[in-house]
Amino acid sequence: MSVRTPDPNPGWLSEEDLYEARRRLPIVYVEALPVRLDSLGYVTEVGLLYTADDDGQFYRSVVSGRVMYRETIRAALIRHIEKDLGSLALPQLPPSPAPFTVAEYFPYPSETGLVDDRQHAVSLAYIVPVTGECEPRQDALEVSWLSPEQALSPEVQAEFTGGREKLVQQALAHVGMAR
Repeated sequence: MSVRTPDPNPGWLSEEDLYEARRRLPIVYVEALPVRLDSLGYVTEVGLLYTADDDGQFYRSVVSGRVMYRETIRAALIRHIEKDLGSLALPQLPPSPAPFTVAEYFPYPSETGLVDDRQHAVSLAYIVPVTGECEPRQDALEVSWLSPEQALSPEVQAEFTGGREKLVQQALAHVGMAR
């Protein structure tokens, strides 16, 4: 019997393995719309990421990322919120987190209206109150805190890519903030 050193990151795939997996399987993601609440629990602000792609195009986005092998949904949410908003964001996950929707992204335009050129992805989407200080990290250039009305404005909605504006609309409708 041989003794092996355990892999420190057993949920990570090499770039080649990830490419192959994306070609063959739907990949599971979590997405989170960070919000600030008033004392009665109503959404007063929505946290949107402002970022740029490799071509220098700027766009809005939400917290998102893959769920790793052997990782709970709760752990994936916390990891991606901290990755995008910083360790002092202080997300307030409920005891039993339930997504407000399950979003399906396809590598081509489809009936869902959600597109991810890299893959077919299934995303569990959450609304997550945060109470701490948020600083953009990773690829984000800025975290913008907007009122629900501002987040739903045509100007801000036009800044999303891949149909993610629909996700923000669904999230705010879910908490009674429809246009």
